[in-house]
Order: sequence, then C-alpha cells, then structure tokens
Amino acid sequence: MANPLRFALFGAGFWARYQLAAWQEVSGASCVAVCDRNLEKAERLAAEFGIPRASGNAEELLATERLDFVDIVTDVDSHSPLVHLAARHKVPAICQKPLAPTLDEARRMAAECEEANVSLLVHENFRWQRPIRELKRVLESGIIGRPFRARIDMISGFPVFTNQPFLRELERFILSDLGTHILDVARFLFGEADSLYCRTHRVHADIRGDDVATVVTGHYAGQTTVTCNLAYAENFLERECFPQTLAFVEGSAGSVELAPDYWIRTTTVAGTQSQQFPPQAYPWLDPAYAVVQSSMVDCQRDLLGHLQGARTAETTAGDNLLTLQLAFDAYRSAEEGIAIGY
Repeated sequence: MANPLRFALFGAGFWARYQLAAWQEVSGASCVAVCDRNLEKAERLAAEFGIPRASGNAEELLATERLDFVDIVTDVDSHSPLVHLAARHKVPAICQKPLAPTLDEARRMAAECEEANVSLLVHENFRWQRPIRELKRVLESGIIGRPFRARIDMISGFPVFTNQPFLRELERFILSDLGTHILDVARFLFGEADSLYCRTHRVHADIRGDDVATVVTGHYAGQTTVTCNLAYAENFLERECFPQTLAFVEGSAGSVELAPDYWIRTTTVAGTQSQQFPPQAYPWLDPAYAVVQSSMVDCQRDLLGHLQGARTAETTAGDNLLTLQLAFDAYRSAEEGIAIGY
C-alpha cells in the first residue's frame, strides 16, 4: 500500500477540529502539522489529535516541511494569501468556500495554481450530504419525469453567529457563506443556470451584511425554474431543521420531496414511496451539525482521490468558479434590481 499523503491543516478554529476528525475516517492521508496565526490554538488542536507539529508561521512551515497538500480551514480573507503561498511552494491546496471575497481574486488563485501545475480543490461538502445524493439519484432515475420547477430551502432560526461571530462583520454574508453551498446544490441537481434573479434582506440590526436571500435560477434552457430560499434571520420557526437542506421538485410524471429528518418522498401515479436517509453517524459529530459534518468524510475522500491521481474531484476550483459566478451575480442582481442571463 502506498504511503499516506502528508498534509498540513491551516486554521485551528471551530470547523478545523471536525475537519481533522473527518480526515481520520479517510485512509490515505496523514496530518503532520497544524498551522494558525494563534500558535496556542494550533498547539492545542495538534495536541488533541496527536499531530506532531504546530506552527504559527505558514511560510516557515511550507519551507521546512515536506507536504503533499495543505487543507485551508480559515476565514475567507486569508484564503487567497495562503493559496498563493502554497502555489509558490508547488504544494496542492484544498480550500474552504468561498474561495475569495471577489470573483476576480478567486480566478487569480485558480490561475496561479494552474500555472504552478498544482491542484486547487474546494471543500464544498453540501452536495455530499447523504439525502442530497439520494435526491440526485431519484432525479436521474427519471421516475418523476422532466423536472420543471423546484424549491431548495435552507431557512433557519439557529444562532449561527454564536459559533462564528466573524460572520456579523461580513459586508456580504448569506449569499457568500450559505448561498455558495445552496447554489452549488442547485448546479449539482439541475446543471448549469441560464438565468438568475435575486432579492436580499437584512433582518438583524447588528450585522453588516445580508441574512436573507431569494434566488431564482433557470436551467435546461429555461425549462426548469429553481427557487433557492436562504435565511439566518433567527426568527421563530414552528420546526427548526438546522442545518438540513430541504427541497421539493415537480416533474412531468410526479414529484419528490426532501423533507425534515432526511425523508425522501417520491410521488407518482402509483402512489408515494418514502424512505429515510440519515447521515452516517460518527462519534465526533456535533449533533447540531451532524448532516454537514458527516458529509465532510465523503467530500474529503473525493478530494483525496483527486490528489492521489485516481479521479477528478467534483469540486475543483474550475467547477467551483461556476458556483461563485452565481453567488456574485446574485448580489449584482439584488443591488441593481436586474435579471441576469447566461
């Protein structure tokens, strides 16, 4: 068996712990260092997982450690400097979403990695959630015929700013943070968009950006309309489903619903078939984030397969730029009050 690929984790914040735990479920990769600007945080996380090295200096780490890739789990403003640094050292990078605060910068990151002949991959895990993969399977089976209308919802009263207070300060929040996930799900389920229209709102008085958005996209040359409803308004909901993504798709021969608690209900002339597809359970999951954190394992397995040369990952930088295009165009649509065609 080949030696595992050696990697460093950049970032020691909220998500880094779960990402490291997910890597331990994937054979073929070994974390050899944790790096964070706050060295004490890096040391605590490294000690918790038995990782041999902690560093507070990314440049020094890349210059002195033999690495097969880096996994960047930091805030969005640090993504670009770290990716450019890895590219200069000829080290492939996995990066959290969104890749960058602007589409132009994300494109520069992808271009520099391509010029350096190293992979840039995106840790986009929502499409890897078990119920979303099953919804895709139902659509591809053709059982509901041609999809003509769909709704994808991620609406929550969950206090997301408690674990991630930096989100309060983002000039652009809901579409850059959650929207990149949900618009990627729309692309995964229905292919590339041919049109887009968006409205946004700010419900919280103490945040800088948007916390509610509605995005309408057209697919299949206008034959399918998809509405993505996004909200972290912390308003009161009869049933809180955080962090589940819900969906309802109407087709020419039936419908399929991704309902709360991971139920897939497919209805045709023959009746309704229901089956539950809960996330894979792991002992390290935070129950409040189970469906998201569980999906990290399959996402990272796919990314590792790419780095091992076994396949092309689903979420390369090139693919993710198409999702980012939608997210940034959604902001332009909302700001200018226009529909955008592709």
